[in-house]
Amino acid sequence: MKNKLIEKATELRNKGLTTGEIADELNISKDTTQWLIMQMTTVNKTKQKQKPDDFAINWKTIGSSSSRMQYIASALSDMAVEEGVVDAVVGISISGVPFATIMAEILDAELAVFHPIKHMKNESAQGALSHNFANIKNKTVVIVDDVITSGATITDAIRVCKKNGANPLVVTVLVDKKGLDDSDNVPIKSLIKINKVG
Repeated sequence: MKNKLIEKATELRNKGLTTGEIADELNISKDTTQWLIMQMTTVNKTKQKQKPDDFAINWKTIGSSSSRMQYIASALSDMAVEEGVVDAVVGISISGVPFATIMAEILDAELAVFHPIKHMKNESAQGALSHNFANIKNKTVVIVDDVITSGATITDAIRVCKKNGANPLVVTVLVDKKGLDDSDNVPIKSLIKINKVG
């Protein structure tokens, strides 16, 4: 599995993807992505960083089936409405958007898209809402993503939503690898929460 991840990370890097985009595509942290890419370079073999404590989440069996996506989005929607009425669903690009699209339909809500910092070429840039989708000003929103790895993207999305006048009600995700209960006082609900034992 490790060698396949190394090869895939290197392949994506060679296609021009940023570290953040590769991390998003492979559902791993940026640190893990950097470590994987370093493994393919012989120059860095002597300077290897300590192996990150992370693992990849492969949900391709869900993502490749529209009916499975519908089931997952339905479950995420169910968790969201436990917190209250939702006016708009904010999908985190890339992998949160398909869930958000289906959830918006289920919840009869508007759809917005958030582009996280990790997708920006300039690492000091801020995440941003797409202007091609709903304006979330004065709306109660649910933020949706596939996987929480460090929590940084979720925190940034919450901050940007608030800055744009929205009231983030809840964050829903398929998998939470960090084990978070909330971020910036916004509850996080996951279908699967991974907790380390020992």
